[in-house]
Amino acid sequence: MTEHFFLIVGLGNPGREYRENRHNVGFMLVDRLAVKLDARFTRLQSKALVAAAKYNPQKGGAGERKIILAKPQTFMNLSGQSVQGLVRFYKLPLTNLLVAHDDLDLPPGTIRIRPDGGSAGQKGMESILERLGTDEFPRLRLGIGRPLGRMEAPDYVLQDFSAAEMTVIAETLDRAVEAALTFVMEGLDAAMNKYNGVIS
Repeated sequence: MTEHFFLIVGLGNPGREYRENRHNVGFMLVDRLAVKLDARFTRLQSKALVAAAKYNPQKGGAGERKIILAKPQTFMNLSGQSVQGLVRFYKLPLTNLLVAHDDLDLPPGTIRIRPDGGSAGQKGMESILERLGTDEFPRLRLGIGRPLGRMEAPDYVLQDFSAAEMTVIAETLDRAVEAALTFVMEGLDAAMNKYNGVIS
């Protein structure tokens, strides 16, 4: 039943050199979800690494959710190819899709979950909006802040987090994991009410 089936996509760039970039915080989130759910990224599907998981906080009780975690391998600007392919393959309503990505307009430590909206200049989101033909799907925005001084945003997002930033980001990702699982179990409104705007 599709109401118990979810797709959580984290945006980033593939390759070891990008792993700790600010732009890869979406990948970092789904990696943490995979650890939490004891899932493994062992399969390539629709140009994405995917991991299948099940989640039910009530052990042995009703209400188990099936979750596909995905990391598009197309590079950020073509992320929509993977998302469109996965949504079509699983025949998912877009209300059961959650896309996690970095956001320059939010300070580090901030989470913002929204039911819809534009890309805010995030190239991966622009690709997804174009491919899906709508902006009406949930997203989880992870604040990375804007660069200081004269650094251009494209250079900034492709830099690694500093050690100090990683401390904040690690705490934020832990909270974002709980936010994503709240979305899966309790719905979008519950996730927004509990987690939006919280700063480490």
